[in-house]
Amino acid sequence: MRSTPHKALAASAFAIAALVASAWPAPSAAAAPAACTPAQVVANGGLESGTSPWVQSQTGLITNRAGQSAHGGTSFAWLNGVGSTHTDTLSQSVTIPSGCSAAALTFWLHVDTTETTTSTKYDKLTVKIGATTLATYSNLDKNTGYTQKSFDVSAFAGQTVTVAFTGTEDSSLKTNFVLDDIALDTSGGTVPPADDTRTPAAPAYTVNLSSNASGTGWTGHESASFTNASATPLGEVYLRLWDNYHGTCSAMPITVTNVTGGTAGALSVGCTALQITLPTPLAQGQSATIGFDLGITVPSGADRFGHDGAFNMVGNALPVLAVRDGAGWHLDPYTNNGESFYALASDFNVTLDHPTSLLVPATGASVDTPGTSGRTVTTATATKVREFAWAAGPFSKISGTSAAGTPVNIYSVSGISAADSQSMLTTAKSAVDAHSARFGAYPYGELDAVIDNNYWFGGMEYPGFVLDLVSTTALTHEIAHQWWYGIVGDDEYTSPWLDESFTDYATDLAQNKTGASCWNSVSWASSAEKITNSMAYWDAHSSRYSTVVYGYGKCALHDLRRVLGDTVMAKLLKDYATSHWYGVSTTAEFKAAAQAATTTDLTSFWSTHRIDG
Repeated sequence: MRSTPHKALAASAFAIAALVASAWPAPSAAAAPAACTPAQVVANGGLESGTSPWVQSQTGLITNRAGQSAHGGTSFAWLNGVGSTHTDTLSQSVTIPSGCSAAALTFWLHVDTTETTTSTKYDKLTVKIGATTLATYSNLDKNTGYTQKSFDVSAFAGQTVTVAFTGTEDSSLKTNFVLDDIALDTSGGTVPPADDTRTPAAPAYTVNLSSNASGTGWTGHESASFTNASATPLGEVYLRLWDNYHGTCSAMPITVTNVTGGTAGALSVGCTALQITLPTPLAQGQSATIGFDLGITVPSGADRFGHDGAFNMVGNALPVLAVRDGAGWHLDPYTNNGESFYALASDFNVTLDHPTSLLVPATGASVDTPGTSGRTVTTATATKVREFAWAAGPFSKISGTSAAGTPVNIYSVSGISAADSQSMLTTAKSAVDAHSARFGAYPYGELDAVIDNNYWFGGMEYPGFVLDLVSTTALTHEIAHQWWYGIVGDDEYTSPWLDESFTDYATDLAQNKTGASCWNSVSWASSAEKITNSMAYWDAHSSRYSTVVYGYGKCALHDLRRVLGDTVMAKLLKDYATSHWYGVSTTAEFKAAAQAATTTDLTSFWSTHRIDG
C-alpha cells in the first residue's frame, strides 16, 4: 500500500536487522489442513528489501555496488571475486508446506572469472537445501549474462530447511558468483476444505497499554473475542505478530506471554504467527475469548513500525487473528515490498496511557483524559476496522473539517513547515470527500494523517490513520485505501491488485486524470507476469511490482471504464463497494460484477489485461 510516486524509495531503505533464521520453527502438524495454497516461500528473493531475512557470512554480499549488475531491480548477491583463498555464504531458512506436492527452487546465476583454465574447477559455488547438495558451479561455468537454474525440492515438503549458497576461491585469480531473483515456489497437493466461510468472525479486541517516557516501549494486556462462523469446528486460532519481522526471534519487538483462554504453541513464519489451541473446539456459532500480556518495543527508523527520533509510528503492532477459509489458515510471510495483511472487520477498544508531552493520534475516535501526574490516557474506539495503528511523539497538530463534515487532523514531525502541513490538511479534506462521493460515505469518524518526509516507503494506510510524505498524490492515494482495503477488504498477500490498483485508479479520478492511452505503454516482462499475481510472485520480481500492480492495474481499470462507459463504471464501483461494505473482495467477484454491468462479453478483456481469477 505504498503510494506510487515514492515506490522507488524502497530501493534505498535502511536494512532491517536480519532474522535469526534457525529460530523459525515450522508450524506443527495441526497448524493447517493438509492442503496446498500455491506460494513462494523465499522472503526478499529479489534482494531489494535490505538483507533480512538472509544470513550473510559477512556484510556486503547483498549489494548494488558497481562492478556487477542485477538480473532484476538494482540489488544482487555478489559472492567471492577476491582472488585469494576465501569463502562466502548466503543462506535463508524456509518452510515448505506439508500439503504441497510440488516445490521448485529457482535462481538466476551469473559467473565471470579471471581463471584461464578450460578443465580445472578452481573456484566453486555450492547450492544446498538442508544437508543435500543440489549443484556445484565453478569458474568453468562462466557466462556473459544470467542463466536461470531450477531444482525439484518437493522431497522437503513439510520441513523447515536452510537454502544455502557457498562460494569458495583458491589462492589466486578471482571468480565472481552473482545471484538474483531467488524463489521457492510450491503448488499441487490435496484439495482445500470445501467450507469457504471466513473465520474466526466478528473479532473484538480490548487493549490496555502504558508507554515509557519516550513512547518507544508499551506494555499491558490484550484480549480478543471471536465466533466460529464455519461449519468446520475451530480447534485453534493464530495470532499474527507482524512486527516481529522487524527484529529477530531471539529479540522480538512484539512479545506475547501469559496466554489465557487457550494454550500457546510454537511461533512460526519467522516468529510472526503464534498458534493458540483452544480448550475445546468451537462449533459453528460458538464464541470464545483469549487474553495475553503484550510487550511492544519500537525500533529505530522512520518506518511504518519504527521511531524517527522522538516520533514513534506504531503500525501493525497489535496482534490480530489470522483468517481461516477454504484455503486453510492464511499464515503468509511478512513482505516489506507491499502488504501481507488479511483480516476481517473488527472492533477495537484501545486505552493508551502515555506522557502528556506526547500526542497520540490513533485509529478510531479518540478521547483524552488526565492520568497520573504528567500523563494522559487516550482511549480510542474503532468499529468495523481491519487493524489498529497509532503514533506517539511531540507532533505539531492542525485540524479542520471537510466540506462533507469529516474531521481531519494533521500531525507533523519537526522539520515540516506550517505551509506544508496546511497543504496536507487541504489535500486530506478534498480527498476524503472525493472518495466518499464516488464509493460511499467515509464511516470512521475522524481521519488522522502523520506527516514525515523521512519515510522511505512513501506512504502507508491504516483505518482512519495514514502515514505520508508531503505529497498531494501520495496522501490522496493513502486516503483512497480507506475504501479499497479498509472498507472493501481483500487478502493483500494473495491479491494485492484489489487494493493497490483500485486505489491508484481512485487517486487518478480524484485528481481528474483520465488515464488516456496509458494501457498503450504496457510491456510484459514474461508470460508469467499478471496484474493479479500474489506478493509471493512480486517479492521474487520486486522491480516489477509497482509498474504492474499500480501502473498496469489502474490502466486496466481505466480501460474497463472506456469499455463500460463512465456512468456504468462509476455505478459499478459504488455498487460493488456497497455490496462488499466491511466484507472481503475477490477477483472472481469483481469480474462477475463487471460482467453483470454490461452486455459486452468481457472474456477477452480479462485475458488481454492479464486479470486471472
